[in-house]
Amino acid sequence: MLLVYLKDGRVEIDNNPVENAIRPTAIGKKNWLFIGEAEAGQRSAILFTLIEACRSRGIDPQTYLREVLTQLPTLTNQQIKNVTPAAWAKAQQNAHQQKAA
Repeated sequence: MLLVYLKDGRVEIDNNPVENAIRPTAIGKKNWLFIGEAEAGQRSAILFTLIEACRSRGIDPQTYLREVLTQLPTLTNQQIKNVTPAAWAKAQQNAHQQKAA
């Protein structure tokens, strides 16, 4: 791994940004260790993944989740790909550009 860093100066030498991003999740995981049932861990992992995906794209997770969770009961399986954080952000950007025009 050190050779990659030496060959390409754009590569970060440490992973502090990633560690800082997942710190709340890691602390929460320890705090919530004994809450819920066995499937709660998988559910929380999915939710944390969505939240971090939103944050990494500059999306307010609360706004995203509110909108997507209200739409979810009426969506088909084929439409789910349209409400991923990346697709949702692109749709929001397109809507904003249409309003501005």
